[in-house]
Amino acid sequence: MKKINNKFASFLAFGLVCVGLQSCVPAKKFEDIQKREQTCLDENNKLRSENEGLKTENTEMKASGAEMQKDIVQLVKDTTDMGNAYHRLTSLYGELNKSYDKLLFNNEKLLAGNTEETRKLIAELSATRDELLRREERIKKDSLALNEREKNMADLRVGIKEKQDRVDELEAILNRTDSAVNSLKKAVSDALLGYENNGLSVYRKNGQVYVSMEERLLFASGSTNVEKSGSDALKELAKLLGTKKDISIVVEGHTDNVPINGTLASGAKDNWELSVLRATAVAKILLKDPAIDPTRIVASGKGSYFPIDPANTSEARKKNRRTEIILSPKLDELMKVLGIQDK
Repeated sequence: MKKINNKFASFLAFGLVCVGLQSCVPAKKFEDIQKREQTCLDENNKLRSENEGLKTENTEMKASGAEMQKDIVQLVKDTTDMGNAYHRLTSLYGELNKSYDKLLFNNEKLLAGNTEETRKLIAELSATRDELLRREERIKKDSLALNEREKNMADLRVGIKEKQDRVDELEAILNRTDSAVNSLKKAVSDALLGYENNGLSVYRKNGQVYVSMEERLLFASGSTNVEKSGSDALKELAKLLGTKKDISIVVEGHTDNVPINGTLASGAKDNWELSVLRATAVAKILLKDPAIDPTRIVASGKGSYFPIDPANTSEARKKNRRTEIILSPKLDELMKVLGIQDK
């Protein structure tokens, strides 16, 4: 910068000298001097321009230098950090080398150790593995068996549920049947109210209603002709049974065990024939009611083979001489549930 200022001062002095000499030099020289002066001014202006450019460049270089200084500081810091990291890595590398050497030493020591113990350990490991495999196989089999058992249990529960439903249905039918039998017994007792305790009794037995009529109410000794008192009772019963279409009727004749000598007036030669003829006579009186379908009635003789009282006394024989009318509600619904169908 000093060199440029000195150069500018020299040209300025030269210009002043030229002006001072203008008055004493010829015109041509004066023009030369003016040209030189102009040249000096142009050069001066150029130098000024260069000076400004250098100032700008200097400012930029200063700014660039400041940035470079910052970069240098950051570079120094980064270098320091890298150096620290390098030292840490070096330390870790050293520790790894030590660990590797230790492992290598232990491995060589192990290889050089007791081979018998190693073989024993390997055998134990192999046996343990085999046992684990066997247990795994057992677990698989047990799992399959458990699944099969669960399936069987599910099927069993379904079967139990079906059976329980069937039992419930049967119980409902039996309850309805029991209710029907009770209702029938009451109706029969009401219809024969004037005859009970007079040689006639009404009771339940095995889900059926029994009307038991002693010999004295129905027949004379050895006879098969129904007496009027017995006939009146049978007609009252027939009126009721004519309204009970779903009731089946079985008439059973019973005798005592005293043998018949010869042939009775009825034609009976023994107690069995007598019981059959008496049952038939009772059935025919019931059938006089047109509301009773003959297909509902069965007449049978039991002879002396089903006594009420097996004692060999006149009182026991009196009880055994009887006719029983057995009334049964139809069990079609129950038979259907049980899978029993009439053919």
